[in-house]
Amino acid sequence: MFTGKNIVLGVTGGIAAYKACEVVSRLKKLGAEVDVIMTENATKLVAPLTFETLSCRPVCVDTFSRTESWDVKHISLAQKADLFVVAPATANLMAKLAHGIADDMLSTTLLATKAPILLAPAMNTGMWTATATQENLRTLQNRGVHTVGPASGFLACGDTGAGRMSEPVQIVEEIQRLLTLKADMDGLKVLVTAGPTVERIDPVRYLTNDSSGKMGFAIAQAAIDRGAEVTVLCGNVHISPPSQAKIVRVQSTQDLYDAMMKHCDEQDVIIQAAAPADYRVKEIAPEKIKKQDGAAMVLELVENPDVAKAVGQRKHSGQTLVGFAAETENLLENAERKLTKKNLDLIVANDVSQEGAGFGVDTNIVSLLTKNGLEQLPLMKKQEVAHRILDKVIQLRADN
Repeated sequence: MFTGKNIVLGVTGGIAAYKACEVVSRLKKLGAEVDVIMTENATKLVAPLTFETLSCRPVCVDTFSRTESWDVKHISLAQKADLFVVAPATANLMAKLAHGIADDMLSTTLLATKAPILLAPAMNTGMWTATATQENLRTLQNRGVHTVGPASGFLACGDTGAGRMSEPVQIVEEIQRLLTLKADMDGLKVLVTAGPTVERIDPVRYLTNDSSGKMGFAIAQAAIDRGAEVTVLCGNVHISPPSQAKIVRVQSTQDLYDAMMKHCDEQDVIIQAAAPADYRVKEIAPEKIKKQDGAAMVLELVENPDVAKAVGQRKHSGQTLVGFAAETENLLENAERKLTKKNLDLIVANDVSQEGAGFGVDTNIVSLLTKNGLEQLPLMKKQEVAHRILDKVIQLRADN
Protein backbone atom coordinates (compact mmCIF):
# COMPACT_ATOMS: atom_id res chain seq x y z
CA MET A 1 0.00 0.00 0.00
CA PHE A 2 2.81 2.43 0.94
CA THR A 3 5.47 0.96 -1.31
CA GLY A 4 7.81 3.70 -2.50
CA LYS A 5 6.61 6.16 0.18
CA ASN A 6 9.11 7.75 2.55
CA ILE A 7 7.77 8.74 5.95
CA VAL A 8 9.75 10.62 8.57
CA LEU A 9 8.43 10.02 12.08
CA GLY A 10 9.29 12.43 14.86
CA VAL A 11 9.03 11.10 18.41
CA THR A 12 8.96 13.57 21.29
CA GLY A 13 9.28 13.12 25.04
CA GLY A 14 5.68 12.35 25.90
CA ILE A 15 4.71 9.21 27.78
CA ALA A 16 2.83 8.07 24.64
CA ALA A 17 6.18 7.65 22.85
CA TYR A 18 5.88 3.88 23.29
CA LYS A 19 2.84 3.91 20.97
CA ALA A 20 5.03 5.28 18.17
CA CYS A 21 6.72 1.87 18.04
CA GLU A 22 3.48 0.34 16.77
CA VAL A 23 3.09 3.16 14.26
CA VAL A 24 6.50 2.29 12.77
CA SER A 25 5.69 -1.42 12.76
CA ARG A 26 2.38 -0.90 10.96
CA LEU A 27 3.94 1.44 8.39
CA LYS A 28 6.72 -1.03 7.61
CA LYS A 29 4.22 -3.85 7.16
CA LEU A 30 2.39 -1.65 4.64
CA GLY A 31 5.60 -1.18 2.65
CA ALA A 32 6.73 2.30 3.74
CA GLU A 33 10.31 3.38 4.33
CA VAL A 34 10.45 5.00 7.77
CA ASP A 35 13.12 7.28 9.23
CA VAL A 36 12.77 8.12 12.92
CA ILE A 37 13.94 11.32 14.59
CA MET A 38 13.82 11.34 18.37
CA THR A 39 14.20 14.23 20.78
CA GLU A 40 16.67 13.77 23.64
CA ASN A 41 13.78 13.46 26.09
CA ALA A 42 12.14 10.77 23.97
CA THR A 43 15.23 8.57 24.30
CA LYS A 44 14.64 8.50 28.07
CA LEU A 45 11.28 6.80 27.47
CA VAL A 46 12.04 4.46 24.55
CA ALA A 47 15.50 3.30 23.50
CA PRO A 48 16.55 4.37 19.98
CA LEU A 49 17.52 0.74 19.36
CA THR A 50 13.83 -0.20 19.49
CA PHE A 51 13.00 2.14 16.61
CA GLU A 52 16.13 1.12 14.70
CA THR A 53 15.08 -2.51 14.94
CA LEU A 54 11.53 -1.78 13.80
CA SER A 55 12.46 0.62 10.99
CA CYS A 56 15.68 -1.12 9.88
CA ARG A 57 17.26 2.36 9.76
CA PRO A 58 19.44 4.41 12.11
CA VAL A 59 17.62 6.79 14.43
CA CYS A 60 18.57 10.47 14.40
CA VAL A 61 18.78 12.35 17.68
CA ASP A 62 21.71 14.78 17.60
CA THR A 63 21.87 17.45 14.88
CA PHE A 64 25.67 17.40 15.04
CA SER A 65 26.31 13.65 15.22
CA ARG A 66 28.88 12.39 12.73
CA THR A 67 27.72 9.75 10.25
CA GLU A 68 29.37 7.80 7.46
CA SER A 69 27.47 9.77 4.82
CA TRP A 70 28.28 13.36 3.89
CA ASP A 71 24.73 14.66 3.57
CA VAL A 72 23.36 17.28 5.95
CA LYS A 73 20.97 15.00 7.78
CA HIS A 74 18.22 17.41 8.76
CA ILE A 75 18.09 18.68 5.17
CA SER A 76 18.26 15.29 3.49
CA LEU A 77 15.48 13.88 5.67
CA ALA A 78 13.37 17.01 5.15
CA GLN A 79 13.69 16.61 1.38
CA LYS A 80 13.20 12.85 1.42
CA ALA A 81 9.86 12.83 3.22
CA ASP A 82 6.59 12.25 1.39
CA LEU A 83 4.95 12.87 4.75
CA PHE A 84 6.34 14.08 8.09
CA VAL A 85 4.56 12.67 11.14
CA VAL A 86 5.11 13.61 14.78
CA ALA A 87 3.66 11.15 17.32
CA PRO A 88 3.43 12.05 20.08
CA ALA A 89 3.42 15.80 19.45
CA THR A 90 3.87 17.56 22.78
CA ALA A 91 2.74 21.09 23.61
CA ASN A 92 6.40 22.11 23.47
CA LEU A 93 6.89 20.74 19.95
CA MET A 94 3.70 22.42 18.72
CA ALA A 95 4.83 25.74 20.21
CA LYS A 96 8.23 25.45 18.51
CA LEU A 97 6.72 24.63 15.14
CA ALA A 98 4.14 27.42 15.40
CA HIS A 99 6.85 30.00 16.12
CA GLY A 100 9.64 28.73 13.87
CA ILE A 101 12.00 27.62 16.65
CA ALA A 102 14.61 25.12 15.50
CA ASP A 103 16.82 24.10 18.43
CA ASP A 104 17.17 20.33 18.01
CA MET A 105 17.22 17.74 15.23
CA LEU A 106 13.44 17.27 15.10
CA SER A 107 12.38 20.93 15.13
CA THR A 108 15.13 21.84 12.65
CA THR A 109 14.05 19.15 10.19
CA LEU A 110 10.38 20.10 10.57
CA LEU A 111 11.20 23.70 9.74
CA ALA A 112 13.14 22.65 6.65
CA THR A 113 10.62 20.21 5.16
CA LYS A 114 8.21 21.03 2.35
CA ALA A 115 6.33 17.76 2.90
CA PRO A 116 2.84 17.65 4.45
CA ILE A 117 3.01 17.49 8.25
CA LEU A 118 0.76 15.38 10.48
CA LEU A 119 0.76 15.90 14.25
CA ALA A 120 -0.69 13.47 16.79
CA PRO A 121 -0.97 15.67 19.89
CA ALA A 122 -0.58 14.07 23.32
CA MET A 123 -0.46 15.88 26.66
CA ASN A 124 -2.26 16.55 29.93
CA THR A 125 -5.78 17.95 29.57
CA GLY A 126 -4.79 21.25 31.18
CA MET A 127 -1.94 21.68 28.72
CA TRP A 128 -4.16 20.76 25.76
CA THR A 129 -6.89 23.21 26.69
CA ALA A 130 -4.46 26.02 27.59
CA THR A 131 -5.00 29.17 25.55
CA ALA A 132 -1.41 29.14 24.27
CA THR A 133 -1.69 25.54 23.01
CA GLN A 134 -5.02 26.17 21.30
CA GLU A 135 -3.67 29.32 19.64
CA ASN A 136 -0.62 27.40 18.44
CA LEU A 137 -2.90 24.64 17.13
CA ARG A 138 -4.99 27.14 15.16
CA THR A 139 -1.84 28.75 13.76
CA LEU A 140 -0.52 25.39 12.57
CA GLN A 141 -3.84 24.24 11.12
CA ASN A 142 -4.25 27.52 9.26
CA ARG A 143 -0.81 26.92 7.71
CA GLY A 144 -1.99 23.55 6.46
CA VAL A 145 -0.54 21.31 9.18
CA HIS A 146 -2.75 18.25 9.67
CA THR A 147 -3.71 16.79 13.05
CA VAL A 148 -5.18 13.53 14.28
CA GLY A 149 -6.70 13.51 17.76
CA PRO A 150 -6.20 13.84 20.60
CA ALA A 151 -8.77 11.49 22.06
CA SER A 152 -10.35 11.69 25.50
CA GLY A 153 -9.78 9.11 28.18
CA PHE A 154 -7.65 8.12 31.16
CA LEU A 155 -4.27 9.86 31.02
CA ALA A 156 -0.92 8.75 32.42
CA CYS A 157 -1.01 11.58 34.97
CA GLY A 158 -4.19 10.14 36.47
CA ASP A 159 -6.54 12.73 34.98
CA THR A 160 -9.40 11.89 32.64
CA GLY A 161 -10.08 14.15 29.67
CA ALA A 162 -8.84 15.29 26.28
CA GLY A 163 -5.16 14.87 25.51
CA ARG A 164 -4.73 11.14 24.98
CA MET A 165 -2.78 10.36 21.79
CA SER A 166 -4.81 8.67 19.06
CA GLU A 167 -4.26 4.94 18.76
CA PRO A 168 -1.62 3.80 16.25
CA VAL A 169 -4.24 2.29 13.94
CA GLN A 170 -6.01 5.67 13.72
CA ILE A 171 -2.75 7.48 13.05
CA VAL A 172 -1.86 5.06 10.25
CA GLU A 173 -5.35 5.47 8.76
CA GLU A 174 -4.84 9.24 8.68
CA ILE A 175 -1.39 8.74 7.11
CA GLN A 176 -3.03 6.60 4.44
CA ARG A 177 -5.64 9.32 3.78
CA LEU A 178 -3.01 12.02 3.43
CA LEU A 179 -0.77 9.95 1.17
CA THR A 180 -3.68 9.19 -1.13
CA LEU A 181 -5.08 12.73 -1.33
CA LYS A 182 -6.41 13.33 -4.80
CA ALA A 183 -4.79 15.88 -7.07
CA ASP A 184 -8.13 16.19 -8.84
CA MET A 185 -8.20 20.00 -8.73
CA ASP A 186 -4.81 20.47 -10.35
CA GLY A 187 -5.00 23.40 -12.76
CA LEU A 188 -8.35 24.67 -11.49
CA LYS A 189 -8.81 28.22 -10.28
CA VAL A 190 -10.93 28.25 -7.14
CA LEU A 191 -12.30 31.30 -5.35
CA VAL A 192 -13.55 30.92 -1.76
CA THR A 193 -15.23 33.57 0.35
CA ALA A 194 -14.86 33.36 4.14
CA GLY A 195 -15.87 35.14 7.30
CA PRO A 196 -18.28 37.95 8.14
CA THR A 197 -18.60 41.40 6.65
CA VAL A 198 -19.02 44.51 8.80
CA GLU A 199 -21.30 47.49 8.19
CA ARG A 200 -20.31 50.75 9.84
CA ILE A 201 -22.78 52.66 12.02
CA ASP A 202 -20.30 55.32 13.09
CA PRO A 203 -16.49 55.46 13.50
CA VAL A 204 -16.54 53.08 16.50
CA ARG A 205 -19.56 50.78 15.93
CA TYR A 206 -20.66 48.34 13.27
CA LEU A 207 -23.14 45.59 12.44
CA THR A 208 -21.79 42.08 11.85
CA ASN A 209 -22.46 38.39 12.61
CA ASP A 210 -20.84 35.39 14.34
CA SER A 211 -19.08 33.85 11.33
CA SER A 212 -15.45 32.95 12.15
CA GLY A 213 -14.18 32.07 8.67
CA LYS A 214 -13.21 28.55 9.76
CA MET A 215 -15.39 26.77 7.19
CA GLY A 216 -14.21 28.93 4.30
CA PHE A 217 -10.57 28.55 5.29
CA ALA A 218 -10.98 24.76 5.60
CA ILE A 219 -12.39 24.65 2.06
CA ALA A 220 -9.57 26.83 0.76
CA GLN A 221 -6.92 24.62 2.38
CA ALA A 222 -8.58 21.46 1.07
CA ALA A 223 -8.60 22.89 -2.46
CA ILE A 224 -4.91 23.80 -2.12
CA ASP A 225 -4.14 20.27 -0.92
CA ARG A 226 -5.87 18.94 -4.04
CA GLY A 227 -3.83 21.09 -6.40
CA ALA A 228 -6.02 24.14 -7.02
CA GLU A 229 -4.90 27.73 -7.38
CA VAL A 230 -6.93 29.39 -4.63
CA THR A 231 -8.07 32.96 -4.05
CA VAL A 232 -9.80 33.82 -0.76
CA LEU A 233 -12.01 36.87 -0.35
CA CYS A 234 -11.64 37.27 3.37
CA GLY A 235 -13.95 39.24 5.66
CA ASN A 236 -13.39 40.45 9.21
CA VAL A 237 -11.80 37.31 10.69
CA HIS A 238 -9.46 36.81 13.63
CA ILE A 239 -7.73 33.62 12.47
CA SER A 240 -4.92 33.22 9.97
CA PRO A 241 -5.89 32.25 6.40
CA PRO A 242 -4.14 29.44 4.47
CA SER A 243 -0.63 30.63 3.66
CA GLN A 244 -0.64 29.32 0.07
CA ALA A 245 -3.81 31.15 -0.97
CA LYS A 246 -4.04 34.58 -2.56
CA ILE A 247 -5.82 36.68 0.08
CA VAL A 248 -8.05 39.64 -0.76
CA ARG A 249 -9.28 41.46 2.36
CA VAL A 250 -12.74 42.97 2.43
CA GLN A 251 -14.79 44.76 5.10
CA SER A 252 -18.33 45.53 3.95
CA THR A 253 -20.69 43.55 1.76
CA GLN A 254 -20.18 46.20 -0.92
CA ASP A 255 -16.42 45.52 -0.69
CA LEU A 256 -17.12 41.80 -1.12
CA TYR A 257 -19.38 42.50 -4.09
CA ASP A 258 -16.74 44.69 -5.77
CA ALA A 259 -13.97 42.13 -5.19
CA MET A 260 -16.17 39.31 -6.47
CA MET A 261 -17.06 41.21 -9.64
CA LYS A 262 -13.35 41.78 -10.21
CA HIS A 263 -12.27 38.16 -9.73
CA CYS A 264 -15.26 35.90 -10.52
CA ASP A 265 -15.02 35.68 -14.31
CA GLU A 266 -11.60 34.01 -14.29
CA GLN A 267 -12.55 31.29 -11.78
CA ASP A 268 -13.46 27.67 -12.53
CA VAL A 269 -15.08 27.12 -9.14
CA ILE A 270 -16.58 29.70 -6.76
CA ILE A 271 -17.50 28.61 -3.22
CA GLN A 272 -19.26 31.30 -1.20
CA ALA A 273 -18.84 30.35 2.46
CA ALA A 274 -18.75 33.93 3.75
CA ALA A 275 -21.59 35.45 5.76
CA PRO A 276 -22.17 38.87 4.19
CA ALA A 277 -24.48 41.26 6.01
CA ASP A 278 -27.83 41.51 4.25
CA TYR A 279 -28.37 45.11 5.37
CA ARG A 280 -26.29 48.23 5.91
CA VAL A 281 -26.97 51.56 7.59
CA LYS A 282 -28.38 54.03 5.09
CA GLU A 283 -26.22 56.87 6.39
CA ILE A 284 -23.04 56.28 8.40
CA ALA A 285 -22.64 58.89 11.15
CA PRO A 286 -19.42 60.89 10.68
CA GLU A 287 -18.89 61.07 14.47
CA LYS A 288 -19.61 58.73 17.37
CA ILE A 289 -23.33 58.71 18.13
CA LYS A 290 -23.96 59.88 21.69
CA LYS A 291 -26.62 58.71 24.12
CA GLN A 292 -29.80 60.81 24.05
CA ASP A 293 -30.97 60.72 27.68
CA GLY A 294 -32.73 57.38 27.36
CA ALA A 295 -34.16 57.96 23.89
CA ALA A 296 -33.98 55.00 21.49
CA MET A 297 -31.39 55.08 18.74
CA VAL A 298 -33.13 54.45 15.43
CA LEU A 299 -31.13 53.09 12.50
CA GLU A 300 -32.51 53.05 8.97
CA LEU A 301 -31.22 49.97 7.16
CA VAL A 302 -31.15 49.30 3.43
CA GLU A 303 -30.48 46.08 1.55
CA ASN A 304 -26.96 45.23 0.49
CA PRO A 305 -26.17 43.84 -2.95
CA ASP A 306 -26.90 40.11 -3.26
CA VAL A 307 -23.40 38.86 -4.05
CA ALA A 308 -24.35 35.25 -4.77
CA LYS A 309 -27.19 36.26 -7.07
CA ALA A 310 -24.91 38.65 -8.98
CA VAL A 311 -22.33 35.88 -9.47
CA GLY A 312 -25.08 33.52 -10.65
CA GLN A 313 -26.19 36.04 -13.26
CA ARG A 314 -22.60 36.25 -14.60
CA LYS A 315 -22.00 32.49 -14.54
CA HIS A 316 -20.28 31.24 -17.68
CA SER A 317 -19.95 27.85 -19.31
CA GLY A 318 -17.65 25.49 -17.40
CA GLN A 319 -18.02 27.37 -14.11
CA THR A 320 -19.24 25.66 -10.93
CA LEU A 321 -20.96 27.75 -8.26
CA VAL A 322 -21.41 26.69 -4.64
CA GLY A 323 -23.37 28.61 -2.02
CA PHE A 324 -24.12 28.22 1.67
CA ALA A 325 -27.45 28.45 3.47
CA ALA A 326 -27.06 29.03 7.20
CA GLU A 327 -30.57 28.71 8.58
CA THR A 328 -32.41 28.32 11.88
CA GLU A 329 -35.70 26.98 10.46
CA ASN A 330 -37.07 25.33 7.30
CA LEU A 331 -33.52 24.40 6.34
CA LEU A 332 -34.04 22.42 3.15
CA GLU A 333 -36.91 24.54 1.85
CA ASN A 334 -34.89 27.74 2.20
CA ALA A 335 -31.79 26.10 0.73
CA GLU A 336 -33.67 24.78 -2.31
CA ARG A 337 -35.09 28.24 -2.97
CA LYS A 338 -31.60 29.77 -2.86
CA LEU A 339 -30.23 27.05 -5.14
CA THR A 340 -32.66 28.08 -7.88
CA LYS A 341 -32.80 31.82 -7.26
CA LYS A 342 -29.03 32.26 -7.29
CA ASN A 343 -28.28 29.87 -10.17
CA LEU A 344 -26.08 27.60 -8.04
CA ASP A 345 -24.87 24.10 -8.86
CA LEU A 346 -24.59 23.10 -5.21
CA ILE A 347 -25.74 24.58 -1.93
CA VAL A 348 -24.37 23.59 1.48
CA ALA A 349 -27.16 23.87 4.01
CA ASN A 350 -26.63 23.89 7.74
CA ASP A 351 -28.86 24.59 10.73
CA VAL A 352 -26.68 26.89 12.84
CA SER A 353 -28.87 26.29 15.89
CA GLN A 354 -27.67 22.66 16.12
CA GLU A 355 -24.96 21.83 18.64
CA GLY A 356 -21.63 21.31 16.89
CA ALA A 357 -22.72 23.14 13.73
CA GLY A 358 -22.47 26.66 12.42
CA PHE A 359 -20.36 29.59 13.49
CA GLY A 360 -17.19 29.57 15.58
CA VAL A 361 -16.83 25.80 16.14
CA ASP A 362 -14.46 23.29 14.55
CA THR A 363 -17.22 20.91 13.41
CA ASN A 364 -20.27 21.18 11.20
CA ILE A 365 -23.42 19.28 10.21
CA VAL A 366 -24.40 19.97 6.62
CA SER A 367 -26.60 18.79 3.78
CA LEU A 368 -25.36 18.95 0.19
CA LEU A 369 -28.21 19.90 -2.12
CA THR A 370 -28.07 19.89 -5.93
CA LYS A 371 -30.75 20.03 -8.59
CA ASN A 372 -30.62 16.22 -8.76
CA GLY A 373 -30.48 15.17 -5.14
CA LEU A 374 -29.65 15.59 -1.47
CA GLU A 375 -26.82 14.15 0.63
CA GLN A 376 -27.02 14.63 4.38
CA LEU A 377 -23.73 14.39 6.25
CA PRO A 378 -23.26 13.59 9.96
CA LEU A 379 -21.28 15.70 12.43
CA MET A 380 -17.77 16.11 11.01
CA LYS A 381 -14.71 18.27 11.45
CA LYS A 382 -14.84 21.22 9.09
CA GLN A 383 -11.75 19.90 7.29
CA GLU A 384 -13.66 16.69 6.49
CA VAL A 385 -16.74 18.64 5.42
CA ALA A 386 -14.52 20.70 3.11
CA HIS A 387 -13.30 17.60 1.27
CA ARG A 388 -16.83 16.22 0.96
CA ILE A 389 -17.91 19.51 -0.63
CA LEU A 390 -14.99 19.35 -3.06
CA ASP A 391 -15.77 15.70 -3.86
CA LYS A 392 -19.25 16.84 -4.87
CA VAL A 393 -17.84 19.72 -6.94
CA ILE A 394 -15.59 17.32 -8.87
CA GLN A 395 -18.53 14.97 -9.44
CA LEU A 396 -20.69 17.83 -10.76
CA ARG A 397 -17.97 19.00 -13.12
CA ALA A 398 -17.49 15.47 -14.45
CA ASP A 399 -21.22 15.12 -15.09
CA ASN A 400 -21.45 18.40 -17.05
